[in-house]
Amino acid sequence: MTIRTHSEKETEQAGCDLAVRLPRGVVLALYGDLGAGKTAFTRGLARGLGVAIQVTSPTYTIVNEYEGVIPLIHFDMYRLRSAEELFEIGWEDYLRRGAVIAVEWSERVEDAFLPDTIRIQIEKTGETARRITITGFAGEESTLCGY
Repeated sequence: MTIRTHSEKETEQAGCDLAVRLPRGVVLALYGDLGAGKTAFTRGLARGLGVAIQVTSPTYTIVNEYEGVIPLIHFDMYRLRSAEELFEIGWEDYLRRGAVIAVEWSERVEDAFLPDTIRIQIEKTGETARRITITGFAGEESTLCGY
């Protein structure tokens, strides 16, 4: 599935639209260059999952946890060098918690992902325009999450 957005707000909306169709325990591997919109997309995911507080990038903390109707665990792997480091901080324990897990800079820990991981590539196509390609998710495209 490919989604084209033209603003940060639309990128957040795309995350929200996906979130309301996700089951508990799913892992979302986010890919994209610096400034592509991974955190904006994750803010939308959080809103769609019923998270009431503002989501920020966990670049320095590596992981942020948010309570919602479905909890969100938000990883930023920018500072990790390998999947081995991810396992050292308890990756398998996070997987068992039944939350939606969003992982930024996924290419750094690719070996940690199971085959059913949903992959989301966010690419800049203009100053604020993005192309979001979602693979591994069989749901239909629709707008279900409103502002």
